[in-house]
Amino acid sequence: MKESHHNSYPVVDNERLVGMVTAFDIVAKDWQDEVSGIMSTKLVVANENLSINDASRVMFRKGISRMPVVDEKGVLVGIITNTDMVRSHIERSTPNKVDYFKTTMEQLYGIKTTLKRMDVPTNKLRPTQDRVYADELEGRSYELKMGLAEPAIVVKTGDRWILVDGHHRAVASKQLGCETVDSYVVDLGQDIKLGMEKTADKAGIKEFEDIKIIDDDKHPLIAITESIQDSESHGE
Repeated sequence: MKESHHNSYPVVDNERLVGMVTAFDIVAKDWQDEVSGIMSTKLVVANENLSINDASRVMFRKGISRMPVVDEKGVLVGIITNTDMVRSHIERSTPNKVDYFKTTMEQLYGIKTTLKRMDVPTNKLRPTQDRVYADELEGRSYELKMGLAEPAIVVKTGDRWILVDGHHRAVASKQLGCETVDSYVVDLGQDIKLGMEKTADKAGIKEFEDIKIIDDDKHPLIAITESIQDSESHGE
């Protein structure tokens, strides 16, 4: 625990989860030579097919910060933490958000569109944002590796695939060598030059290599939050 900076570990017997031992168990309980003597055996566990939302509710109601995940045979397959939950809710492409964008396109151009979720080839995506932030990019990379990333929002107009929302996810996908990006695709059914395309043209943004990765600045929302905290700490 000291070396890994983790304050709890699952205990397994032949890969099956049998308990959990924490730093509190080691410090507060009478010393035992084996963890089986101090571990907690009454655990709240999640089946690997449990939805993220349901897992969030369980952890909130039980007041726990991490929860073992087991398969149908009780074999430990992972641990889900509060951090995982927070990351899974960052930049979520909710159905309401997608439907609102779809409706906006229809009203703006007087057309009927179709919506489907699909994997879009990364090299076909045309970005419309000129910068991404390194700290947020790191978060999106983590989500992709953990299978927590939300779909991007893409408009198909003519033979072009315009990336509307999810630039950090898309850039992270490209950096990780992913050939496709999970996306909600709003298909206009015809070739319409979008306003965001024109803006990207003026900015010289045509491919992911044109996007600047800002390393020395933190994301504006993070900077604003820290400014507020600084002001409060100084009594302003």
